[in-house]
Amino acid sequence: MDRNALLLGVDGGGTQCRARLAAASGTKLGEGTGGPANIRFGLEQSFSAVLDATSQCLQQAGLAQRDLSRVVACLAMAGASEPAELAAAQSHSHPFARLLVISDAQAACIGAHGGGDGGVIIVGTGSIGWAELNGRQLRVGGWGSVVSDEGSGAWLGREALRLTLWANDGRIPWTDLLTSLFAQFQSDPHRLVRWAAQATPRDFGSLAPHIVEHAARDDAAAIELIRLAAIHIDALAARLVALGADRLALAGGLAPYIEPWLRDEMRQHLITPAGDALDGALRLARVAIGVLAA
Repeated sequence: MDRNALLLGVDGGGTQCRARLAAASGTKLGEGTGGPANIRFGLEQSFSAVLDATSQCLQQAGLAQRDLSRVVACLAMAGASEPAELAAAQSHSHPFARLLVISDAQAACIGAHGGGDGGVIIVGTGSIGWAELNGRQLRVGGWGSVVSDEGSGAWLGREALRLTLWANDGRIPWTDLLTSLFAQFQSDPHRLVRWAAQATPRDFGSLAPHIVEHAARDDAAAIELIRLAAIHIDALAARLVALGADRLALAGGLAPYIEPWLRDEMRQHLITPAGDALDGALRLARVAIGVLAA
């Protein structure tokens, strides 16, 4: 074990990335945040966000940029579940002594179960189910917002705008949620469509808090969207259970709002996570320097 090594864990999501720097002993030295770090939507942007968050960690720890050469970094990145994106990230230039790149879902699962077997469902900008079972990694969903990621923040935002256009057509009644969303586009359906054509998953996901807020006010459209999102998350959970993951954790910014809507049959499998994706990433960094067994 290199006792002079510094350990860096990063949880890179579609909305932001979080970083934590620790000593080889595990003592936390600093934390930082950066912009979006989904490598599907820009490798350079993602690494820039990671390095920005890392600089904040170094500053808090009273360290300098030259100390990056001591850092063993484990980057848990959204999009790293795809082979091409993972390979590109692994070969990307970096200032660290050693770099590990894994998916944010894998890190969240490792963190939630303290390195043991179990599953996790991430409900954030995107959605994915992941399990670690007897040394195997199992994945359900999470294929990107264009064809997958049902129940996620990006999915909620896109579906809310779809309902807004339906209300404009006269196909469904207006609600406070739909009226307020339409007002963001000056009540112009063409403006809404132009925006949606260029929007990123993060852009669509930015509408999710608005939907959650209106659901709490008993807005019919918002409640229906949350209900449908929960059905999709239920389906991910059911598949993970069928694969053998009896203990499941929910993670991601939307998880607390979706959980009450899940079926009781699925909720009985939920556990309180032991840690999060940052804990999972740091755990793997500690394995890399020989502090923990694999």
